[in-house]
Amino acid sequence: MNAPRTANSPIKAVIFDMDGLLLDTEGIYTEVTRIIAERYGRTYDWEIKQHIIGRGAMDLAEYIVTALELPITASEFLEIREPLISERFPKALGMPGAEALVRHLKAHNIPIAVGTSSSSHSFAHKTTLHREWFDLFDTIVTADDPEVGAAKPAPDIFLTAARRLGVAPEDCLVFEDSPFGVTAAKAAHMTAIAVPDEAMADSKYLHADQVIRKLADFNLASYGLPAQA
Repeated sequence: MNAPRTANSPIKAVIFDMDGLLLDTEGIYTEVTRIIAERYGRTYDWEIKQHIIGRGAMDLAEYIVTALELPITASEFLEIREPLISERFPKALGMPGAEALVRHLKAHNIPIAVGTSSSSHSFAHKTTLHREWFDLFDTIVTADDPEVGAAKPAPDIFLTAARRLGVAPEDCLVFEDSPFGVTAAKAAHMTAIAVPDEAMADSKYLHADQVIRKLADFNLASYGLPAQA
């Protein structure tokens, strides 16, 4: 699983998840969820967080409310969370190696897309410091896109991205940090490269085609893509 494949045919397009993969937003989600949990005398920790990375907003909220036994509904959780994350998102930093890889693929005319479980509103906030290189993507697909029927782990987001790029799903490669995202990519019949949070075990990604620990470790040439200098 950890060894790069020898591509049967070259990858023709690359789709990136955003949170925890292109942008370092997971720490923001953790901080805000802890703040809300503490209001109700609860503790939010990794034991719960590891099960929600990559989920859509409502799915995530329902899991947290149930796991922490919060005396609020999932919708109320999201309403409380919204102003807290909105004020923090514009300060989100890029993940190591992300911008360089995006620029490299664009320079070599490889079709690229973002496929994220974030809403279009959240996307705009999170990319505040990074508009220049996010403008390089050929298409952005968010969870609330009118062409998306269901969020990850359903394959809709990635299939929509492939359709807009004009590339067959089996010719697309997806970078994901979450097990749910990898599930979505494989359901779309795409090659899935997992780049997990440092605290996540490789065993959570047995369904990925390869697991790497940072984007800079990725061997582009083994997938038929132009190598970085």
